[in-house]
Amino acid sequence: MARILYVGTSGSDDPTRAGFPFNFALGAVEAGHQPEIFIAGEAAYLMKDAIAGAVLPVGMPPLAEMLKKVVEHRVPIWV
Repeated sequence: MARILYVGTSGSDDPTRAGFPFNFALGAVEAGHQPEIFIAGEAAYLMKDAIAGAVLPVGMPPLAEMLKKVVEHRVPIWV
């Protein structure tokens, strides 16, 4: 089992890139690893419910859905 830190800096202006750290962390959880997410800059705004609800990445579930699952799996999110 590995500890993995995913870093995100993109916000709602690039929804697909904003979703990557959350999508990757969920994949790591499913593979039995211990992911953590660090977000900085524009990505910090993704922690607001209204913003997260409006972010719809291409080829991934909505950010609000991924965020909910990340929280359910107790993945640390550092802002």
